[in-house]
This record gives sequence, structure tokens and C-alpha cells, in this order.
Amino acid sequence: MGEKTGNVLRPTDDEAIRLARTLLRTARHGAIAVLEPGTGAPLASRVAVATDHDGAPLILVSGLAAHTGGIEADPRCSLLLGEPGKGDAMAHARVTIACLAEKIARDDPRHGRLEWRFLSHNPKSKLYAGLGDFAFYRLEPQRASLNGGFGKAFALTRQDLLTAGDRLDAIAAAERGAIEHMNGDHADAIANYASHFGKARGDEGWVMTGIDADGFDLAAGDRVLRIFFEKPLADAPDMHKTLVAMAIEARQARATIGPG
Repeated sequence: MGEKTGNVLRPTDDEAIRLARTLLRTARHGAIAVLEPGTGAPLASRVAVATDHDGAPLILVSGLAAHTGGIEADPRCSLLLGEPGKGDAMAHARVTIACLAEKIARDDPRHGRLEWRFLSHNPKSKLYAGLGDFAFYRLEPQRASLNGGFGKAFALTRQDLLTAGDRLDAIAAAERGAIEHMNGDHADAIANYASHFGKARGDEGWVMTGIDADGFDLAAGDRVLRIFFEKPLADAPDMHKTLVAMAIEARQARATIGPG
């Protein structure tokens, strides 16, 4: 008989939580697994992904898709996120999140905000987001399994993935105006954010696509960066103060070392 293996899971620490949240915030697509109506067999498909302000995944799917029928019949589903990258795909980080799917009706007060946030993260989805058979779903995380590479497995809770607090609604209400202002008037600051905090090389037309209590997201074509705040935002006014302070730090650092 072979030797018994011990628990392969590592204790969940801040680094693991940061990695899982980064995978979640930067994902533009993932693989969703549902139970097929009628047979109960597992059914997997690819979906476009964004996140709500608290970090819960959002998907936009057609009512004609088989996986949509699955989550309508049984809201239990699993979402796999993580880019395979170069070389051995199994060496790259990924997170699997067990979720309960909630359909966001068009007359739901949250719909307009979630639609804007999703399309800011996935602009190509504008081609079909308005079609009558498409709908947004919010996937409520229940637990997650993080694999950060060989020998780096972690079990995460809902609380590890999501940001809580009464401040989220106010920050969400201020997000769109702040992003439109930054993209319209402060492209230089965004480029500096990408270079200094995101370690991006060169100016690649970065734009800001999302702001939440924990950080903000930048995109340049197919590239996405997640930049975390040094400490979470306390309230909506703190957003402006934090972005200004980070812009000053990034500008000064870039002036010292030159463009990336």
C-alpha cells in the first residue's frame, strides 16, 4: 500500500487572497460549469466575465445558450478563471469559484450600474449586450479553490474573495464620473499608474475601466492591470484624494527613472 498523503492545502494568507482577487478582477473570460437540465450531467462553456464592486463575478449570457438553461434550472455553478500564459498551462495561477447565479432583470435598480461596469471591462460585448435574449447574472461566491502553481493550493471562503461595507454603494455611485474624468483629462496620470504601480513597460494607450474600494483596473487592448490601493477607500471622497496622491507618487517616480 502506498503512503497516505497529508493535507496539500496551504494556510490561506494575505498573499493568496491578493492573488485570488487579482485573478478575479482582471479576468475578461472564464469557463463556467453548470448542471445540464434533464440529465444532471456537467456542462462547461466559456463566458465573458467582469466583477461587481464587491468582487462578485458578473456574466452576460444569451438565453439560447445551454449553460444559461442550466443556471436557470439550478443556480449552482462553478467558474474557472486564470490565463494559461506561456509554457506549461498547469504552472500558471487559476481560481475555481463555487457560485449561486442570480439573474439581474432589466428593471432591477442595479442593472444600469452593472451593465456600465461590465461593458467598461468588456467593451466588445457592446455588440450584443442590448439584444433581447441576453441578460446579466451576478454569481454569488460561496467558496473557492486557488491554485497558485505547483504546490500552492489554497481553500478560500466567500469573505476572502469579497469586499464588504456600507461604503460600497457610495463608491459605486462615484465610479463612472471619476473614470470618465480620468480617461478624458488625465491620460498621463493613467500611463504613470500603469508604469509605476503596474510595472507596465512603455505607453500603450492605457485607460481606466473600473474603480472599487480595494483598487482600480486599467486596460490597453487585450492587456489588463489590477492596481490595489495601499489601504481600502474609506468613502467616496477618499477616492479622489487617493488617486491624486498616487498620481503624484507615480509622476515623481517616473521623472526620476524615466519612461519604462
